[in-house]
Amino acid sequence: MSMRHSRLKACWGLLALAAAMPLPAQTILHKEKSLFEDIVVYESGGERCMKFGGVHALGRQSCQVPARPQQLLFDYTRMMMGALYLRPDPQRILIIGLGGGSLPMALARALPAARIDVVEIDPAVARVAERFFGFVPGPRMRVHVADGRAFVQDAARRGERYDIVMLDAFDETYIPRHLSTLEFVREVRTLLPAGGVLAANTFSSSGSYAAESATYAAVFGEFYNLRSANRVILATAGELPGLDTVSRQARALQPALAPMDIDPRQLLTKFTTARDWPADTPPIRD
Repeated sequence: MSMRHSRLKACWGLLALAAAMPLPAQTILHKEKSLFEDIVVYESGGERCMKFGGVHALGRQSCQVPARPQQLLFDYTRMMMGALYLRPDPQRILIIGLGGGSLPMALARALPAARIDVVEIDPAVARVAERFFGFVPGPRMRVHVADGRAFVQDAARRGERYDIVMLDAFDETYIPRHLSTLEFVREVRTLLPAGGVLAANTFSSSGSYAAESATYAAVFGEFYNLRSANRVILATAGELPGLDTVSRQARALQPALAPMDIDPRQLLTKFTTARDWPADTPPIRD
């Protein structure tokens, strides 16, 4: 496995899609050069954000409003939470990629009895998430400093099972190839029990869009394809729940998810199973 492929990052938000804000508008709270990346934490316009690659870098890995830390600011995080519409009662959740911790903290608030494992290759990211974004690990929220694929392979050997697995891992350019392939998605599939859900964050504008779609379809068959600037794939181990079931479960979850700024009327409009890639597209392979 190459060094480039092992450089796992948590991409929270519009990595390489949203331009960095001008430096004069930012108050820099923290700068650090980790083993993998330059990490910057800044505040601007009432938001606190983390970015990789320096103050002038494109994109933001995580943002929160300190006065309302429960609010999910990025559209893609709300789409990822749509996994609960397919599996509303998960007991164990695995998240590959930490960033500022917005997604695991949202899940912990909504599901206080669930056990959540978070995998992050860069220990500096975990420290920054705790210091500046209120991320609190504990007995039910464990952080594992590891490469995402190595963790999945080890978990499979131990016979671990997760009701939901969320993939949100990026390096300095895009999703590392070893976390994009047919072989890896099959490995993740082995962690899911019947009815378990995989949620994967990608980009709608990616040049690999068709190949990514073909890869997930080869492993799971039909899946829900949610799109904005980011694209989130929601797939299940077994039959995909119909929209009637998804809508009913979304309504039941709304009291728990409303404080996070999740509106099921908006989110459900993004659920589609339409295939928008060429039928002969080959999957990505190791």
